[in-house]
Amino acid sequence: MKAFGYIAFLIIIVMGIGFAILNSAPVAIHYYIGIKQLPLSFLLVVSFGIGLIVGFLALLITTIRLRTNLGRTKKKLFIAKQEIDNLRTMPVKDEH
Repeated sequence: MKAFGYIAFLIIIVMGIGFAILNSAPVAIHYYIGIKQLPLSFLLVVSFGIGLIVGFLALLITTIRLRTNLGRTKKKLFIAKQEIDNLRTMPVKDEH
């Protein structure tokens, strides 16, 4: 199974290099303070990288929120179990 992963990774790298060679035409980027010429393939890789970082940060925020919620729920469960154990060990008072 690892060999399949390595082969897939190698194919993606080769296709990426081919894509970069075929899309090496310069593209003008207009900034607020000027213009810069960069290869199209470089801009696509940078855009993809920025998208990965933004996606990772969104996932990280969601994961932190879920872990916090899980911690609160576990604490409530622990308190509820303690309360049940205390109720089970309490003597029953018979009022006649």
